[in-house]
Amino acid sequence: MKRYVLLILLSLMVFSGCNYGFRGKNPPPGISTLNIPLFENTSGFAESDIREKFTESLKNKIVSDNTFLLTDKEQADGLLTCNIATVTDEPLVISGNEQVSKRKITITISVDFQNLKTTKQIWQRNFVNYGEYNSSSGSFSERLVGVNEAIEKITEDIINDLTSNW
Repeated sequence: MKRYVLLILLSLMVFSGCNYGFRGKNPPPGISTLNIPLFENTSGFAESDIREKFTESLKNKIVSDNTFLLTDKEQADGLLTCNIATVTDEPLVISGNEQVSKRKITITISVDFQNLKTTKQIWQRNFVNYGEYNSSSGSFSERLVGVNEAIEKITEDIINDLTSNW
């Protein structure tokens, strides 16, 4: 009897929609290799290596995900062109003496996903996400914490859209 109850409970957990964080790895048909050139930056944001950070973060996630292989443009099935469109940095928490103690940096990335074999656009989307950082020290290194958090979130969003909903 205990075994039967245990089987029912396990079945309920599996089929009731418990979320284990699985996602389908369904790339678009015909796309197994990607080329990702260095991100563009038309935002005017002056962080010197933000383009490289975004590009490397996305490439690392793609390699870890193992849905696509990265290759040069001549060999690739798909091309992912990304642009850092906007970066805003605004107060998030203001303390009692009207000092900003926490800030929020919001980044918008425009992504164009092309099928290089058919020369057709698969999709074009904007990805927006943010990072928070303490601003009490006034240090630029604190701002990098927020920038890096936003990069992680956005590149995760991009990889999710690349490998889902197909």
